[in-house]
Amino acid sequence: MHRIFFLLSGYARLLPLCLLLWSQPSFAATDAVIVTSLDSSRVISPYQAKAYFGMRIQQWPDGRPLRVFVLPDRHPLHEVFCKTLLNVFPHQLRTAWDRQVFSGTGQAPVEVASEDEMLVRIASTPGAIGYLSRQKADESRVRKIEVRDGNQ
Repeated sequence: MHRIFFLLSGYARLLPLCLLLWSQPSFAATDAVIVTSLDSSRVISPYQAKAYFGMRIQQWPDGRPLRVFVLPDRHPLHEVFCKTLLNVFPHQLRTAWDRQVFSGTGQAPVEVASEDEMLVRIASTPGAIGYLSRQKADESRVRKIEVRDGNQ
């Protein structure tokens, strides 16, 4: 009986840790969505998404300039976005941007401090693209872009 109480008390020590982890904001794999200020391009391929956010493409298919907005590398939503929608780690994306900037062949995206700033900048910038949490995108006036393979 005493041994059972001892084992249960060990689990009781984990309770505060579990509550702490549970209370932290987290983002599920489907919580990051790409958004734009444009009326067109409702669906893009994973390759296009990587090219846009990797800064390898500087304009939309219709010729309008592309303005890319991102959150800081350590922002939880940025990490989810990179891993789930682009299939890269944030540091890999940063390395690609740095390579283009230092070689003089491209530029880095505009970094914003928060989702609220991202929303304002995308909504007010022609040709803008970025990402938001699904909840924030649903509440906003920007348009969602679906990332889908052409085979689906």
